[in-house]
Amino acid sequence: GPACANCGVLQQNINEYVAALITLKQKMIDGDRLLTEYQQKCTDILYYSISVLTELVHQHLLEISALRCQVEQMLQKILPLEKCQEELGSLKAELEEKKVCL
Repeated sequence: GPACANCGVLQQNINEYVAALITLKQKMIDGDRLLTEYQQKCTDILYYSISVLTELVHQHLLEISALRCQVEQMLQKILPLEKCQEELGSLKAELEEKKVCL
C-alpha cells in the first residue's frame, strides 16, 4: 500500500543523505591532506628563506670584517705620515724664524 511507497521514498532519501555524508567526509579528508601539504610547503619555503638570509648576513659580516681590517691598516700607514707632516710644519716654522733672524 501507500505506506510501503513511503518506505521506498524514505529509503531513497536515506541513501542520498548517506551518499552526501560520504562525499562530504571525502572532501574533508582531501581538504585536510591539501592543508597539510600546503603547510609543509610553507614550512619548507620559510626554512629555505631563513637559510639563504643567514648565508647573506654571514657573507656581509665577513666583508665588513675584511673592510675593517683594510681601514685599520690604512690608519696605521696614515698616522706616521701625519706625525711627519707635523714635524715638517714645525721645522718650516723654525726655518722661517731663522730667516727672520738673518
